[in-house]
Parts: sequence; structure tokens; C-alpha cells
Amino acid sequence: MSLTINGETHSLEIHPWITLLDLLRTSMELTGTKKGCDHGQCGACTVLIDGERVNSCLKLAVSLDGCDITTIEGLGTPAHMHPMQKAFVEHDAYQCGYCTPGQICSAVGLVREGHAHSRAEIRELMSGNLCRCGAYTNIADAIEEVLGAEAARGFREAAE
Repeated sequence: MSLTINGETHSLEIHPWITLLDLLRTSMELTGTKKGCDHGQCGACTVLIDGERVNSCLKLAVSLDGCDITTIEGLGTPAHMHPMQKAFVEHDAYQCGYCTPGQICSAVGLVREGHAHSRAEIRELMSGNLCRCGAYTNIADAIEEVLGAEAARGFREAAE
């Protein structure tokens, strides 16, 4: 099978029972994606599959042949952070940091979906990503900042 992971195409032979999460963490050594509950309930394993946020613990890797996978490692680097990563840092939207990669990937997907227009909608649409430290207020602040920047960019592009 073939997967594009963080922009790099990989030809893989894998067992049919391997989840995407286990493939990423073991075979690909991309440990930013975290194993939390391993039941799709906490969101720590959230990645982007073809731009949509998905719990990687619930997806068998073999079902994703030809897909484009983006993990936290593929969003940005410390020197060139993705706007959502920058916003999380600026708003202190993490504490222990365990859930942060999944929160950021989910937030990037949320912005792309275009369904969140208020803080209440952000909180509802991010409810699949749990934070055991309770940094929800700061997480919502970070997402609001990026949503505001995206909206401003959309208005500028529409005016041109």
C-alpha cells in the first residue's frame, strides 16, 4: 500500500490489524501523535486524513491506501510553526502537553471545516478532544485567534 505522510510518499507492507496510530508511532517513528485511550474517546491521537480530523486509533492503516496523512510533525517546525501551533504557544493552550498534538490537529481541521463561528461552536466542535489538565479556555482562545485571522484573510481575498 501507499501512504503520503507529512508530504512524503511511503510504500508499505503492513499487517491488516495495524491501526494508523500504531503505524505512525512504531514503524514511522512519529511519536507526536499520542496513544491516550485507544478507543476513540479522548482525541489524543487525532491526525488529518486528506485534510479531515480523524482519531487514528480507530482507523486500520490498510483502509487508507492512497491517503494523505498529516501529523503534528507535518504541520510545522519549531523554526516555522503553523499558525495554530503559534497560537497555542502564545495563549499557553497546553499544560502537560500530552493532548496538545491531537488538539492542534483537530483545531486545524476545525478551521478548514468552516463550521465554527462562535466560541460556543468551537467548544462543541472540539469536544472530542479531552484535556486532563483543563486548558480548555486557552485552547478556545488560540482557535479563536486563528479563526479570526482566517476570516480576515477570506475577507481580503474576496475584496480582491
